Amino acid sequence: MNTQDILAQYGPREAMEYDVVVVGGGPAGLATAIRLKQLALEKGTDVSVVVLEKGSEPGAHILSGAIMDPRALTELIPDWKKLGAPLTQPVTGDEMLFLTQTGKLSTPEFLIPSSIHNEGNYIISLGNVVRWLGQQAEALGVEIFPGFAAAEILYNDDAAANDGVPSVKGIATGNLGVGKDGEPGGNFQLGMELHARYTIFAEGSRGNLGRQLIDKYKLDAGKDPQTYALGIKELWEIDPAKARPGHVVHSLGWPMDKHTYGGGFLYHLEGNKVTLGFITGLEYSNPWLSPFEEMQRWKTHPAIRQHLEGGKRIGYGARAITCGGLMSLPKTVFPGGALVGCEAGFLNFARIKGSHAAIKTGMLAAEAAYAALLKGRQHDELLEYPEAFENSWLFDELDASRNTKQWMKKGLYLSSLMNGIELWLLPKLGFKAPPWTIHSTVPDYARLKPAAECAPIVYPKPDNTLTFDRLTSVFISNTNHEEHQPAHLTLKDASVPVNINLAKYAGPESRYCPAGVYEYVKNPDQTDRLQINAQNCVHCKTCDIKDPTQNIVWVTPEGGGGPNYAGM
Repeated sequence: MNTQDILAQYGPREAMEYDVVVVGGGPAGLATAIRLKQLALEKGTDVSVVVLEKGSEPGAHILSGAIMDPRALTELIPDWKKLGAPLTQPVTGDEMLFLTQTGKLSTPEFLIPSSIHNEGNYIISLGNVVRWLGQQAEALGVEIFPGFAAAEILYNDDAAANDGVPSVKGIATGNLGVGKDGEPGGNFQLGMELHARYTIFAEGSRGNLGRQLIDKYKLDAGKDPQTYALGIKELWEIDPAKARPGHVVHSLGWPMDKHTYGGGFLYHLEGNKVTLGFITGLEYSNPWLSPFEEMQRWKTHPAIRQHLEGGKRIGYGARAITCGGLMSLPKTVFPGGALVGCEAGFLNFARIKGSHAAIKTGMLAAEAAYAALLKGRQHDELLEYPEAFENSWLFDELDASRNTKQWMKKGLYLSSLMNGIELWLLPKLGFKAPPWTIHSTVPDYARLKPAAECAPIVYPKPDNTLTFDRLTSVFISNTNHEEHQPAHLTLKDASVPVNINLAKYAGPESRYCPAGVYEYVKNPDQTDRLQINAQNCVHCKTCDIKDPTQNIVWVTPEGGGGPNYAGM
């Protein structure tokens, strides 16, 4: 039963009115809400703000390295230390390694670009920081609805006044209690509508609603195709004798080949914990490659293994990373709303940092929205937001690294050389940004080659001490979905996986998914079919990005479903 049929039988939906609705309770969304309430408090006005978070609580779905530059947080909440923000482990040293299969080369400190140095930054659990931001938002009067997934964009009937496209009216949350057959069950509950004068979308990388808005309003017209990476992360409790709180390790090279971009990170937290992960650029061409298995291989390198031996893995997760930078940044405003944070792609991939950019863009969007509300405006374009961004320190930062990801698509050696020139040499010569611009025109999914043209990759079996399989990993991500709901991983054409993906690309979805969601199995007549284990999904969005036929569409499951990350 489709939405219109459900509404005809069970509707209308209950509607709630707000000045601003924020979709997504991550750093960008919460910064938006906090700044709106701060401005209202300063001016003695009242602004109603609600934040919808599809996770069971703010932070439940948050996954990041993470090293945090506190610059934007200090602008948002100057007394964050006094208020107990969980930024307690400053970085004490940087180590940049180039790995061969068994050896390593350490980059001399004077050759590490200043943009990559981490003095003054903190090793954090971004999930814990987001939980704290949620507390600050609620203390200011922000309403937060955890466990509510924004499933549908609502539009006003004003297309004639907006060049043929309607303005955004708000969102509707997903229905609850719908069975696998799409029919309402005995515990069915209709979703609700949240209407706003402005709706801010902060869903994170490859947001389900954000991608619809980009398509509808052609926000990416004239831009390079957005590009992504997949970050796979683990949390370890290590031997106290090996603990080096504040120590940071980044690596390039092995196990990636010279044509494929990938790199690792390993950060020592307090409390004898290490957070580590591997990032694989999703422009890779060999369909036999498995980002999950590459991460497991990376841990076996002596330079990485030495930190982990004698320890225990206690957490796992995966998330796509939007990393095209300025060249792929879409227009961030449209009638009735705006995109902030990784929803748009503000992450600085050269610094491997996005939380400071998320907070800053949330603040800028909030300031534009508040000024518009004071003037009685609604449902128009908040043009003051992109203008403020272009005059901000964040724009200067992203402009300086605008070619970073584009060079990485040209192979390890050339990218290392050119990024070294742009990020290390040019600043010493007085250039604030490169005097040239590199463009990329091919989307990540279109770079995958037929399996017959590529060498198969044989990965070693896990030892269950240092390396593990996917299902064991998903278990410790605390992932759960209501098993009777429709699969939130949908296919435009059910025949495509076997007829094209399996036949031409050897079923790459069974390898690029880090959670074992996609599995080719045999029917009783020995024909093949794709089995989708949607209950395993950690909401990384890789399938939505890398599927070579763009046949897979990730949609929101019931609110509260997915991972429940702890300490990640």
